[in-house]
Amino acid sequence: MELGSILHFLENSCILVTGATGFLAKIFIEKILRVQPNVKRIYVLLRAQDTNAAILRFNTEVISKDLFRVLKGNCGENFDSFLSKKVRVVAGDITCENLGVKDTNLLDEMWEEIDIVVNSAANTNFDERYDTSFKINTLGALHVLGFSKKCPKLKVLLHVSTAYVCGEKGGLIMEKPYKMGETLNGGTSGLHIYSEKKLMEEKLKQLGIQYSSQHDIESAMKDFGIQRARKFGWPNTYVFTKAMGEMVLGQLKENVPVVIIRPTIITSTFKEPFPGWAEGVRTIDSLSVGYGKGKLTCFTGDPESIVDVIPADMVINSMIVAMAANADQPNESIYHVGSSVSNPLELKWFQEYGHIYFSQNPWIDKDGKPVIVGKVKLFDTIDSFHRYMYLHYLLPLKGLEVLNTACCQYFDNIYVESCRKIKFVMRLVDLYVPYLFFKGCFDDLNTEKLRRLAKESCVEAEMFYFDPKDIKWDEYFMKIHIPGTVKYVFK
Repeated sequence: MELGSILHFLENSCILVTGATGFLAKIFIEKILRVQPNVKRIYVLLRAQDTNAAILRFNTEVISKDLFRVLKGNCGENFDSFLSKKVRVVAGDITCENLGVKDTNLLDEMWEEIDIVVNSAANTNFDERYDTSFKINTLGALHVLGFSKKCPKLKVLLHVSTAYVCGEKGGLIMEKPYKMGETLNGGTSGLHIYSEKKLMEEKLKQLGIQYSSQHDIESAMKDFGIQRARKFGWPNTYVFTKAMGEMVLGQLKENVPVVIIRPTIITSTFKEPFPGWAEGVRTIDSLSVGYGKGKLTCFTGDPESIVDVIPADMVINSMIVAMAANADQPNESIYHVGSSVSNPLELKWFQEYGHIYFSQNPWIDKDGKPVIVGKVKLFDTIDSFHRYMYLHYLLPLKGLEVLNTACCQYFDNIYVESCRKIKFVMRLVDLYVPYLFFKGCFDDLNTEKLRRLAKESCVEAEMFYFDPKDIKWDEYFMKIHIPGTVKYVFK
C-alpha cells in the first residue's frame, strides 16, 4: 500500500453513499464536502418513493442538522448552489436489485461515473424482526456488491460492519474474515444466506396464516431472529445479520477491492467538524440518558471490563484513509477501529465520569427541578442484579399493584412510574449484558499499519487523524461527549 495525497485521491471522484440518513454517513458526507470541495459528485441513496421524496428526506434529515453548520459557514450564501452541483440525491432501496433505482438512464450514469462505493446502510436494532435485519444487513451487502461490479471505474467498495460480529468471544479478537458457513459455536453447521432467506420467507408465510395481527407477526419475527442468531452462536439479530453480510462480500467479491471497517461502540465527534456532535440514543448513551434523568440507579456489569469506544470522526477518517490505501487492490482488507488495545477504557471509569458530570450539571426535568443523581449500584453478576431487582423493586411493586386496584390516584402514579423505570432498566440489561461482561479486546494491527502509513507518507495526516491514543478519556467524556449528548440527544 502507498499513500500520497488523500485530497488528490478524492479530487474528481464520484462516490456512492448508502444509508445517508445514518449517523456515520452524515459525518462522512460533511467531511468530504468540507475538505475536498473538488469532489466531482456524491450520489446519496435514500429510501423513498421518488426523487422529490428523497430530496425532502435529505434536506430534513441530513442537511438541516447542526453538523453542517461549519460547511454552511465556509460556503456562505453559495451553500445551496455548491450542494446542488456536488450532491445527487437518488431514490432507492438496498434491499432490491440495482439498489432499487428505477430510472434506467440514471442507473447507466451511475455505473459509468462511480468509482467509490461506501455502504453504511444498516439496521442496528439488536432485537429487530429477522426479515428486516436480514434484508438490509445481509441482502443489502449482496445488492451493493452486485451494483459495484457494474461500475467499470470502481476503485474500492468500503463496507461498514461492526467489531461485534465476533459475538461474545473473549481474548484477542483478530481482524480476520468470516467465511460463508462459519459459525461461532463450532458444532453447528448449515449456515448459508440462501437457506436463511428461504427459512425467513417460509416463516413469514406461516405466521401470515397463523396470525391476523401485524403486532403478533412482528413479535414472532423478532423472536425468530434471536433464535436463528443463537443457534449459530451470535447473541442478537443485528450482529448475526452483519456477519452474514461480511460472508457475502468475502465469497462473491471476485476482483472487487473490498474494505471492511469494523468500528466498536461509536461515540460523539472528537474534533470535527466540532467536538461533541451526536445524534440519537446510541448504545452507551442509553446509560447516560437514563442515569442523567434519574431512571438508572442500579445496573449490572463487570467494573473492570473494557468498554471499547471510538469517536465518530476517527471512524470516518479511518474509512477515508483505508479507501485511498486500498484503491485498485483486488483484495479484502479488514480494519478494527476501536480503542481497547491502544487506549482501554474501563466500565468503572465511564460510570465515574457520568457521576461527576451530572452531579455538577444536573438535568432539569419537565417541572423545572434538577435531577439529583447518586452513584449507580453496579452488580458484578447478573444473578445478584436479579435478586436485588426482585427484593427492592418487583416485590414492593406487587404491593403497589394491590393499592392501585383501589383506584387511589397517589399510588396509581407511583405504580406507573415504578413500572416505567423497571421496564427501562430491564430492557437495557437485556440488550447490553453481553457487552457489559465482554472479555474480548479487538486487535487492530491492520489499522495500526494504516495509521503509520498515513503518518509516514500522507501529506494530510493531521487532517485524517484516527489514533485513539490521542484521547484523554476523562476530558473527552466530561468536556465533550456527555455535554454533546445532553445538547443533541436528551429530549
